[in-house]
Amino acid sequence: MSLPENFPQRGPGGRHGVAAGETRDPIGYAVAALSRLAQSPLLDRLGLRKQAEQTVFTATRGGFRVATSAGRAFKRAGQRGAAGRRADPATQRGVFDLTPTDDEQMLVDVVTEFATEVLRPTAGEADEACAAPDAVLKGSLDIGLPTLGVPESLGGIFEDRAVMAGALVAEALATGDLGLAVATLAPGAVATAVATWGTDEQQQTYLPAFTGDDVPAAALALTEPRPLFDVLEPATTARRTEDGFVLDGVKAMVPRGAEAELFVVGARLEGANVMVLVESGAPGLTVEADPSMGVRAASLSTLTLDGVRVPESALLGSPDGTSYAECVRLSRIAWCALAVGVGQAVLDYVTPYVKEREAFGEPVAHRQSVAFMVADIAIELQAMRLLTWKAASRAAAGQDVARDVALARSLCSAKGMRIGLDGVQLLGGHGFVKEHPVERWYRDLRAISIMEGGVLV
Repeated sequence: MSLPENFPQRGPGGRHGVAAGETRDPIGYAVAALSRLAQSPLLDRLGLRKQAEQTVFTATRGGFRVATSAGRAFKRAGQRGAAGRRADPATQRGVFDLTPTDDEQMLVDVVTEFATEVLRPTAGEADEACAAPDAVLKGSLDIGLPTLGVPESLGGIFEDRAVMAGALVAEALATGDLGLAVATLAPGAVATAVATWGTDEQQQTYLPAFTGDDVPAAALALTEPRPLFDVLEPATTARRTEDGFVLDGVKAMVPRGAEAELFVVGARLEGANVMVLVESGAPGLTVEADPSMGVRAASLSTLTLDGVRVPESALLGSPDGTSYAECVRLSRIAWCALAVGVGQAVLDYVTPYVKEREAFGEPVAHRQSVAFMVADIAIELQAMRLLTWKAASRAAAGQDVARDVALARSLCSAKGMRIGLDGVQLLGGHGFVKEHPVERWYRDLRAISIMEGGVLV
């Protein structure tokens, strides 16, 4: 994507126009990102015509099965086993207040404009192509999505834990399109995982790639293609060897798997669940296109690990399973936020529709059954949002969120699906055709209860 000649270029640590040694608060970062987005020809190109140079992902199951690309050579640095830097818990305000801070609200405003002006117009074509347009992915880098969960000391945006900001951003993106939201958030999930649980060596090795100009595609792979799959009981195994580990298993619904250069893979090691860093190009690692019913723009793939060898330093987080469990919970918060975003899109779409659509000489909104259905969507959506925000707020403060995440996920899975169904019902025959986006939102919302990993706050 071309930029105006006088626009400040990205400086050290991924902050646009900031000289070495200086810092910029999130509001300054957001203002710079908004300016960059507004001046870019990207909006005009996406809003007025089809992308002439869209990379099309194979849209049939089994369309390809190849070894992953070699990707870049991540340069290792630092001392092996040294503790990595961690973001501080978010400051508590002492009252039950889920109102976004000024910093968070400014960032959300930028992302909301990006979702409205960039994601929404291209969502239909991306869904059909099973791929996010390259221009959309580049635009997500311009507003700093990959570094959202990385602390400022490591080149990110916020110094404190940005779980709440991550949830707000995920919600805003999903109002544009869930599939494109997952595609743009996938690299940041890996960066957040390394920043949250990585050793000093791992942080120095991988994070510079995510805070620079050439951000790699990456994926958090937890889901497996098994009936009644339980993410806390993965079938993928990690076997310890003299010089590291050997991984065997299959991961499903991996976003942008074909182009990813780094994976965080969930596995079972000596009776505990762990996360392992796997670079693309490793012998025994293959990827296969696996487009699904929904979230198609995320280029979902199946990742097969057949005797993949990784060094001992590839183990991410604690080997006792606590880091893995925390990762699952933070990922579920992200998926709940995405469900809220799609639900909001449904509500915003059906409300004017039922007021304008006439039947028997009057708007269908005058029918009590229709009005009550729209009201129910608004009520359930607000409940989903409050539970998700509460879980995110407590996670940011470093508190135990097991119960909060369970409640949010249960409600968002059930009521999110109901909102999608009611949206289709309210449009009548129009809800069944691709002329209106509600059928796509319905398909996407079905993923909330089955997707694990992929995104992280």
